[in-house]
Amino acid sequence: TAVSPLAWPRWPPPPGSAPNLPPSPPDRRPSPGLPCGTAVPAGHPRGLPRLQSRGEPPQDAGLPPRQSRGEPRVPPASRPARGCGSAGFRAELGLSGGVGRSRACGCPLYWKAPLFCGAGGERTGSVSVHKFVAMWRKVLLSCHDDAARFVHLLASPGCNYLVQEDFVPFLQDVVNTHPGLSFLKEASEFHSRYITTVIQRIFYTVNRSWSGRITCAELRRSTFLQNVALLEEEPDINQLTEFFSYEHFYVIYCKFWELDADHDLLISARDLARHNDHAISSKMIDRIFSGAVTRGRKVQKEGKISYADFVWFLISEEDKKTPTSIEYWFRCMDLDGDGALSMFELEYFYEEQCRRLDSMAIEALPFQDCLCQMLDLVKPRSEGRITLRDLKCCRLADVFFDTFFNVEKYLDHEQKEQVSLLRESDSDGPELSDWERYAAEEYDILVAEEAAGDPWDEGYEAELSPAEQKLSALRTPLAHRPFFEAPSALGAVDLYEYACGDDDRQPL
Repeated sequence: TAVSPLAWPRWPPPPGSAPNLPPSPPDRRPSPGLPCGTAVPAGHPRGLPRLQSRGEPPQDAGLPPRQSRGEPRVPPASRPARGCGSAGFRAELGLSGGVGRSRACGCPLYWKAPLFCGAGGERTGSVSVHKFVAMWRKVLLSCHDDAARFVHLLASPGCNYLVQEDFVPFLQDVVNTHPGLSFLKEASEFHSRYITTVIQRIFYTVNRSWSGRITCAELRRSTFLQNVALLEEEPDINQLTEFFSYEHFYVIYCKFWELDADHDLLISARDLARHNDHAISSKMIDRIFSGAVTRGRKVQKEGKISYADFVWFLISEEDKKTPTSIEYWFRCMDLDGDGALSMFELEYFYEEQCRRLDSMAIEALPFQDCLCQMLDLVKPRSEGRITLRDLKCCRLADVFFDTFFNVEKYLDHEQKEQVSLLRESDSDGPELSDWERYAAEEYDILVAEEAAGDPWDEGYEAELSPAEQKLSALRTPLAHRPFFEAPSALGAVDLYEYACGDDDRQPL
């Protein structure tokens, strides 16, 4: 059954009907007590500790002091050999003894659940020393790197790949033991929502074959295992934005809850069309529900899609520059499934864009003019057809897709000069992705709306987090434009001049 966000432990309390999700990890400072007779804010459970602000780092509860990333987790002189001898182990090993297991095997801390499950502890509740040592020796003989070992420990017997269900024990242990998620311990009914979100983000990023099975090769090419190692070093779960961020989960689930009118964890095409004030065309909504991007899973039930598929949709919609999002929207636009976008398919989607622009009293470019601009932008290798490779080589794939099925973002792109768009895509150094920028901005909006009714936060100003400091310099000027300002003509810009050449393209 669907679980309302209004039941979640959280801070600050909502003004009215705002979703009552916990917007950040718990505050480790002493919580101000509520005297007898004091009215408890609406939606805030009585006696719940106040949750900390984003700028305040959580303290490690019961864990060793955090070491810098340049220091080894265990001094080399004291690190046990990978052979994993039985000295120092108890006669029976439970999951609570995972720190010793991980250290003895030379693995990151949060490998403790995979190690426990790989030795059969999930079935029996404990593992003998001899059984654990025998298991680990077998792993070392058959698996020669961390990716192969991780897959071997979590995969079902006889399988050399991971499916979504295989990640549940590992992620449940993260929820139970990571200090950045300690405020969810008493809210077990919400663990599955967070776990589902993280699993979908793992497959979205790692499973490049869209097979629903993560292989050792895919795991090696990803940064997932590096992020698992960082779980031990980083007490703030929100700093791990690629997979584990609770703030990102908070934004995704709130967006889903707004669309899920009957709260059955399934949304219809009509529900999804309401996203971002009906910005996406109805033809594209129909394509999403056609099965083009369901990856072979039975996600449709009576014309509805699940929360897991909404995670893929939202990340793809808000960041159209990643390989997975480009593949997502290419599959939707490729009506005949021939691996190329024909001029007919482009015109099919652009017709609705023209009608919507006309209804807004905005003159739309004729299709032939729009087509010339898009061909100059993408520079397809074959005349008259655009392939997936062409779009991945193009640095403005988001502009291409939004032109054909997202009227709001199309108008936003029209407001910007193409030179500035290319400059943003070419900037050096660590940069927030479109998804990270969107999630941070939406999270700030949600917290600001809720903080307006918080009686405990008066006079307290949180220090800006690193993400907020970046965003303060990246705020889009579109937020300050006049409401009825007419968009500039895209036709006045020579897109061909700024498109990448063949020498600049990176091989796939």
